[in-house]
Amino acid sequence: MEADLSDPVVLGDRKRYRELAREYAFLKKLESAYVMYELAREDGTDEALVAQSERELMEALVPPDPLDLRNAVVEIRAGTGGEEAGLFAADLERMYLRYAERRGWRVSRMSEGFFTVLGEGAYGELRFEGGTHRVQRVPETEAQGRIHTSAATVVVFPEADEDDTLEIPEKDVRIDLFCAGGAGGQHVNKTESAVRMTHIPTGLVAVCQDERSQQRNREKCFATLKARILDKQRREEAARLGADRLEMVGSGDRSEKIRTYNFPQNRLTDHRINLTLYALDRIIDGELDEIISALRQHFTLAKLAKI
Repeated sequence: MEADLSDPVVLGDRKRYRELAREYAFLKKLESAYVMYELAREDGTDEALVAQSERELMEALVPPDPLDLRNAVVEIRAGTGGEEAGLFAADLERMYLRYAERRGWRVSRMSEGFFTVLGEGAYGELRFEGGTHRVQRVPETEAQGRIHTSAATVVVFPEADEDDTLEIPEKDVRIDLFCAGGAGGQHVNKTESAVRMTHIPTGLVAVCQDERSQQRNREKCFATLKARILDKQRREEAARLGADRLEMVGSGDRSEKIRTYNFPQNRLTDHRINLTLYALDRIIDGELDEIISALRQHFTLAKLAKI
């Protein structure tokens, strides 16, 4: 495979090269996990290390979903809870932006609560964030000090790329232009640079107003609309084939309550894997590695158990 990756013929075929590069990365990870497992087993003095290396080897045996390597499109919507739900949605957005910053990823914003995380593997890391997030805390406006419960919904789907074939006829898209606005009146465009696209057959909508150029907003908006349509098609196909809950993770029932953020107790609980961490202050500041790692490991081992 290393020889193929240096072959001029393969280098000239971008799609073939990408496929080989992905498979090569999978095999290198598997090779590394096997070497570490063998070293730990031969040494034999640390049972915990042997168990951990064996678990990592088993995880490495599961071929990755090609979609995992893509950029991630994230949309956060306020749910039940009125003004407090809107504040919580803003807190979640900041949490993901800080996480992306820690990972060295770039973020391309479309509008408030709607952005693309640009970095290899971003979707694979963030796909388990889709669902309903519930918060329990005392709002700043609550004079009696009572704890309120509100919620926000997070939607995560892979960005479309050049391998995706999807024809969208012009007649199937309605385009609306409007003036973009910014917080506190900043960066308000008096021209109609903001773009809203509606895919008439499915009713799916994409909005982009973060760029000053209408043309750039159009390009970003259309790319997002395409990703939405492809994501809908994948979910419908999975449902048609009778995919079980495990296979629908990350793209299934987005109304499912997946996590509770309890501020008075500094506690985060992920209900899917029964994990509770008393580190909410750090997590809400973007330190998501522990929870994301636990989720990936749980669902990877669950997939392995089915092989």
